[in-house]
Amino acid sequence: MIAALSLSFLGIMFIGAPIMVALALSAVVALQSSGRPLMIVLQTAFQSLDSFSLMAIPFFVLAGNLMQSGGIARRLVGLANAFVGWIRGGLGAVAVITSMMFSTVCGSSSATTAAIGSTLIPAMQRKGYPKAFAAATAAASGELGAIIPPSIPMVVYGLAANVSVASLFIAGILPGLLITLSLVITVCVVARIKGFDEVTPINLRDWLWGIWSAFRESILALLMPVIILGGIYGGFFTPTEASCVAVIYGLVVGMFIYKEVAFKDLLTVLGRSAVMSAIIMLIVAFAAVFAYLLTINQVPQQVAILLGKITDNPLIFLLLVNILLFFIGMFVEALAAILILAPILAPVAVSFGIDPIHFGMVIIVNLAIGMVTPPVGVNLFVVCQIANLKLEQLIRPLLIFLAVLVINVAIISYVPALSTVLLGY
Repeated sequence: MIAALSLSFLGIMFIGAPIMVALALSAVVALQSSGRPLMIVLQTAFQSLDSFSLMAIPFFVLAGNLMQSGGIARRLVGLANAFVGWIRGGLGAVAVITSMMFSTVCGSSSATTAAIGSTLIPAMQRKGYPKAFAAATAAASGELGAIIPPSIPMVVYGLAANVSVASLFIAGILPGLLITLSLVITVCVVARIKGFDEVTPINLRDWLWGIWSAFRESILALLMPVIILGGIYGGFFTPTEASCVAVIYGLVVGMFIYKEVAFKDLLTVLGRSAVMSAIIMLIVAFAAVFAYLLTINQVPQQVAILLGKITDNPLIFLLLVNILLFFIGMFVEALAAILILAPILAPVAVSFGIDPIHFGMVIIVNLAIGMVTPPVGVNLFVVCQIANLKLEQLIRPLLIFLAVLVINVAIISYVPALSTVLLGY
């Protein structure tokens, strides 16, 4: 069964089928080859979606779309520009910082890339940035949507590995800030070396006044993550209930305060959210079937035995996991990879004495990098469409960001305190 499952999955992916189709059809082929009833596919898919935690996904998607349509992205760009727009490489730094802030209301890497990239890639071009570098900056920054809470991959990992989603949200804060800082430094260093985005002189009074004006304009946008995360950590509501609060907040702000979302726009927002949510849920459902077939064939136990023979050192184990996840992230969509790999690797990590929350961050950050690695990096296709570029034109500037992100993965992997210190241990 495992041979049929693996070969059919790789074959279907090779011909260019969507990941959810590859997961579903490979499960059907595997069951057919073993003579088991195909009803298992429908039963397992349904059971995997019958989860209170998963209800958070469509609501966070809708909240992100409401905030994007309601002018939140534009106001966050203005705030970030007030802080760092005056330094060399400042506009690229604005793209990174705005992506970080927008991630706190979105939860999706591709949505963050689309929202920020559509605004800032043309602006960076006008200021002298090479088009490919501007697009690579937006794509790399967009991965923060999967790391900064509230994050859809964190919700899915919490379900797959049976760990607290709220704890994962807390654990993602410092790694997200580390990646943000490293990307800002990278953009500024490259801008200085290449000589684009010249410094705009500004005095202290004008700078402080600009920050204050932008802060007043964006205060309601900044309050959303405070309400969501503060409510979760304060014990007022669960992550799923927080997603509903986010929708109500986004609707009120966009329609009645900023007045940038009209009633006629709601149908478009709801439709876009429904399609995105349906795609995510189909991936979750059929990845659960795939993971179920792996589990009943004792693949997790076999992997644990194999890794135990290779090494008994947790540091070497993390190195092997990072290499595995990097290559898997190049070919498999992040949510599907989490649902397939988390039930296999998480118990093995615990047996090595690795904290399950810390290991969750290692998996999520690795697979977030998969959003910006060819051939199937979703963020790359988003920015290529925005900037009217071919994928191969992005490779050279993208390598700089990938090197920085790999260093970040190593730090997050081998400094567990980054993920656990805010949890109190």
